[in-house]
Amino acid sequence: MREVITGGNELVAQAAIDVGCRFFGGYPITPSSDIAHEMSVNLPKVGGKFIQMEDEIGGISVALGAAMTGKKAMTATSGPGISLKAEQVGYGFMAEIPLVVVDVMRGGPSTGLPTRVSQGDLNQVKNPSHGDFCSIAIAVGNLSEAYTQTIRAFNLSEKYMTPVFLLLDETVGHMHGKALIPELSEVEKMIVNREEFKGDPKDYKPYGVPQGKPAVLNPFFKGYRYHITGLHHGPTGFPTEDAVLAQELIDRLFSKIESNVDDIVEYEEYQLEDAEIAIIAYGSVSLAAKEAINTLRQEGKKVGMFRPITIWPSPQKQLQALGKKIDKILVLELNKGQYLHEVERVMQRNVEFLGKANGRSLSPQEIINKIQEL
Repeated sequence: MREVITGGNELVAQAAIDVGCRFFGGYPITPSSDIAHEMSVNLPKVGGKFIQMEDEIGGISVALGAAMTGKKAMTATSGPGISLKAEQVGYGFMAEIPLVVVDVMRGGPSTGLPTRVSQGDLNQVKNPSHGDFCSIAIAVGNLSEAYTQTIRAFNLSEKYMTPVFLLLDETVGHMHGKALIPELSEVEKMIVNREEFKGDPKDYKPYGVPQGKPAVLNPFFKGYRYHITGLHHGPTGFPTEDAVLAQELIDRLFSKIESNVDDIVEYEEYQLEDAEIAIIAYGSVSLAAKEAINTLRQEGKKVGMFRPITIWPSPQKQLQALGKKIDKILVLELNKGQYLHEVERVMQRNVEFLGKANGRSLSPQEIINKIQEL
């Protein structure tokens, strides 16, 4: 491992370059602009391309185009930018284009609280576009994960041929401190690249794959012809209204995620072995929760934490098991309870909640006070 002292947004940019990202398209927006700045400085040093477009829509459009040439591509924004990118995100889901979309969350809705922390985009990144699809979203919990989870976001995007959301809340994005990150030699061993078809171009059917499998989209300009569209399409990508093909396509967009959920889902358990009260928290809130748990443990209170790292698809099996094992569950969020609803849906019962939507963080003492009420 190597030790660095830097910020969360900067670590995202560094990890993207280390994992092979060679294109960034975007538009500045607080609190994610540091990522674009870092990419503008460092991408050219490794032969990559950075382009600032005229708006958020242009930013994701050029990134999708770059991804279709075979390059690993990324865009970064915040909630208002995700709103603008929504149509092209849907295009990425339908056409199965790998792309990492970083969302450094701030207060909303609309322009909200640009310089304040929030976790209000969870519902947005689950369903950023109309229609039926399965989203992958990762919540970064600390500085080291700003690096390691960026790598995982690119790997999942390439493996399952889909846009992947990387969520930082503003606190993690602007946090500055020490982080332990893997050596470059270790990163190289982690890298996943998309599959390519190597056979006769006449036999190439990029979307002609079985259920549970992603499309195999060869890079443009390499002699393999296919159509790419946001319309329902058949094995070669050409639009179709055939009822069987349309159903099979949407079923496969689900099955390629749902049948691989054990590979996609990641989580952390902290002091849960003997816990009588379980906190569920993610992002920067989990750091305050750990401090609160450590204090409460010293007082003899058996409190632990479950932290979903993969937010979507949610770790349903683990949440169900937790709900059966522990009676007292407390969900912590910097919103009005967006993940709370998912927890209650999975556990099929009501749980306790502590949240804020005013741009301020939850302190360890506030968490301790709530636990003492329980």
